[in-house]
Amino acid sequence: MLIFNEMQKQGVSPNAVTYSTVIDAFCKKGRLDDAVIKFNQMIDTGVRPDAAVYSSLIQGFCTHGDLVKAKELLTEMMNKGIPPPDIKFFSSIMQNLCTEGRVTEARDVLGLIAHIGMRPNVCTFNILIGGYCLVGKMEDASKIFDDMMSYGLEPSNITYGILINGYCKNLRIDDGLILFKEMLRKGLKPTTFNYNVILDGLFLAGRTVSAKEKFDEMVESGVSVCIDTYSIVLGGLCRNNCSGEAITLFQKLSTMDVKFNITIVNIMIDAFYRVQRNQEAKDLFAAVSANGLVANVFTYTIMMKNLIKEGSVEEADDLFLSMEKSGCTADSYMLNLIVRMLLEKGELVKAGNYMSKVDAKSYSLEAETVSLLISLFSGKGKYRDHIGLLPTKYRFHEEAATV
Repeated sequence: MLIFNEMQKQGVSPNAVTYSTVIDAFCKKGRLDDAVIKFNQMIDTGVRPDAAVYSSLIQGFCTHGDLVKAKELLTEMMNKGIPPPDIKFFSSIMQNLCTEGRVTEARDVLGLIAHIGMRPNVCTFNILIGGYCLVGKMEDASKIFDDMMSYGLEPSNITYGILINGYCKNLRIDDGLILFKEMLRKGLKPTTFNYNVILDGLFLAGRTVSAKEKFDEMVESGVSVCIDTYSIVLGGLCRNNCSGEAITLFQKLSTMDVKFNITIVNIMIDAFYRVQRNQEAKDLFAAVSANGLVANVFTYTIMMKNLIKEGSVEEADDLFLSMEKSGCTADSYMLNLIVRMLLEKGELVKAGNYMSKVDAKSYSLEAETVSLLISLFSGKGKYRDHIGLLPTKYRFHEEAATV
């Protein structure tokens, strides 16, 4: 704005591009009153607004909930013979609103599209169905699905995938399976995404046998199995106490030269530890870099947790230093977990060191960590007399702990 005002002082008149730039910036910042002032100033000075200016204003008013004003601007630009924005423009606005959970407003934008005689497409409906799934309103999502077909549009694999995913994520796996079968009846060939959604839902619901059958069906039908599929299956098996089966599948895939990512490696390190095959877990961790992968905070958290559990506290400390040297940063979850495990093992000095790291990174102790501290160091806690080993900040008095 300083430059905009200065150019006018210097006698340089703003043109449509200059005004468009400033108006668009105001709209994106949510300063719609300022945008309208500049828009009116633009008209008053004889500069004709173009499609870009109107699009910025329409997007701004749609995004900030004033559909009436957006409708006025659309009517105005069309009366001036300026073509309205296309369906992709409105779909983008709807997508942003749905991502923020503002699904009702996104549906209003769909009404705005109809008002100007524009025909929504499958993608537009998919966005709205996905929005309702995201906020857990599955009845509304299902209604939009029905409206779409009433409108003469046939749902695509993606449409089914979005709705099935919504049912599964909202623990309505049977409704998802019914829809999956309906898709097959309509002659739509399930995609990798469709199978991944169903597999994830079945494992989430603890229906491991059905999930394994569905995975076999996927392989036999010739649908491409991607790395995400393997991640879902291996992770699902481990979460449902089938770590042994996960390891068998992992070893089979290894012989087939499947390229794993760090997510799968993390799952399998944890799986080996779960069945007390600790050395194999350590060997897999040691091979991370050799396989062209980079260990992340989840990898180090799994390793630290299990090293402390087996009593290898010094080794865990060395691993933490190695992690920091590699440029990987500990998160709040990791540090809180380490503190709790060390406290439970009576490693008070080391626990204090990691509590200092929590402070240094401006994290906070989690409620579970605080509860453990109070139970161990206050009243009749077994470490009451050793509270001096903790950082000064955490040497609370018994009275404070019982408030």
